[in-house]
Amino acid sequence: MVLEGGSIEVNGKGTLLTTRQCLLNPNRNPALSKSNIENTLRDYLGATNIIWLKSGIEGDDTDGHIDDIARFVSPSTVLCAYQDDKSDPDYQALRENLEILNSATDQDGRKLEVIRLPVPGRVGPPEKRLPASYANFYIGNSKVLVPTFSVKNDERAIEVIRSAFPGRKVVGINAYFLAFGCGTFHCMSQQQPAV
Repeated sequence: MVLEGGSIEVNGKGTLLTTRQCLLNPNRNPALSKSNIENTLRDYLGATNIIWLKSGIEGDDTDGHIDDIARFVSPSTVLCAYQDDKSDPDYQALRENLEILNSATDQDGRKLEVIRLPVPGRVGPPEKRLPASYANFYIGNSKVLVPTFSVKNDERAIEVIRSAFPGRKVVGINAYFLAFGCGTFHCMSQQQPAV
């Protein structure tokens, strides 16, 4: 099964987030059904509750990696990328993802706390929209590194993330040029959970 690290997000208790656009894409797992994929995620990762969001953001070359749209900040709390501008190409997909999360439950049947995380909006030169997302942050032992893009929502997003990580220093780092490689801090690394 084709499964990149950025295509799944787990809460460490049994709940896993992913997208239909990514794992059900014929370019990854053409011979596997949704139930085949779920069985593999259960067998290999211990996931007991799988939440399927629809799709990712415009310009994303990963076919909807979850690490650009929804991230656990605790076992019961998810930051979800959200676009307020109805004219933006990401508006509809992100709205649908938010609705799915708002009606989802964790592995114990409890409603998730879903916090809206603003998106930077269109980032990049006129000919190419970059997959810019604040959700692609990296969680370290004492810090959270947040990609910024020198746009108006940078500070707002940092404040939302800071409120979700009261025990860590949240640091914004300009990732505009990293986004040309179609990913930022979470894409470049993978945190290793503490035992």
